[in-house]
Amino acid sequence: MAQKQGYLSKNQKIVLDYIEKANQPLKAYSILFNVQKKGLKAPPQVYRALDRLVEIGKVHKIESKNAFVACKNSNCTISNATAFSICDGCEKVTEISNPKLSKYLSGFQDNSGMKYNKYNLEFFGLCKKCR
Repeated sequence: MAQKQGYLSKNQKIVLDYIEKANQPLKAYSILFNVQKKGLKAPPQVYRALDRLVEIGKVHKIESKNAFVACKNSNCTISNATAFSICDGCEKVTEISNPKLSKYLSGFQDNSGMKYNKYNLEFFGLCKKCR
């Protein structure tokens, strides 16, 4: 039976709750260490929960850090088109919600004619606080 997007399993709720309370991207093993008291004892339990949360857009993976953040964009309905700004100083991660960027990328194709249907962009620089 396929899982509905709005329904979360107990493990998914535990993982999502922990990630939403964090103020920085979290690695899977850090999540596991901190939710073990709630019944998640093995890495596959956390990875399955993370995979599903990423699939439904509740959580995003920051590829360069191999870490996860909760989606802060209430209009974010797709998990295959994400962009983030990452501060080189304090490592703060912010999800970018920019209609111009989204519109440009939705129609973007490279010189070979390849049209993209998925992207995960990460922009690096210094935030106002670190400049």
